[in-house]
Amino acid sequence: MANDDDIKCRLDKWLWAARFFKTRSLATAAIETGKVHVDGDRVKPAKEVKTGQIVHIRNRDFEIEVNVLALSNIRKGAPEAALLFSETQASISKRENAKLTGENEFAQRDRGLGRPTKKQLRDIKKFTGGVY
Repeated sequence: MANDDDIKCRLDKWLWAARFFKTRSLATAAIETGKVHVDGDRVKPAKEVKTGQIVHIRNRDFEIEVNVLALSNIRKGAPEAALLFSETQASISKRENAKLTGENEFAQRDRGLGRPTKKQLRDIKKFTGGVY
């Protein structure tokens, strides 16, 4: 995390260095599919990130809005990566509200519910005489 005036940082590299994505290719794919916005605008992976910008990241597991505090092109440990951004207060309250309401768990179900498993299908066929 050098002096922010002389460092240039691509958005996909910054997302990777800040540990939002495991690989740069995953970060690039998320940007290209419109899951990452900078200051409310859809951007390209090569967009130059500057300190003070707001980055909105939407993923399958989370939705977060962060303020860019520092730039880095190098992926370091989690404590150093946490210094690159700060989550906005609106994002924190939205995440806590989603946790309370169970908003993100709408598509999850217990194993064995819904469609029958292979074992249940075998049992059904055995019970009905092969007709299902």
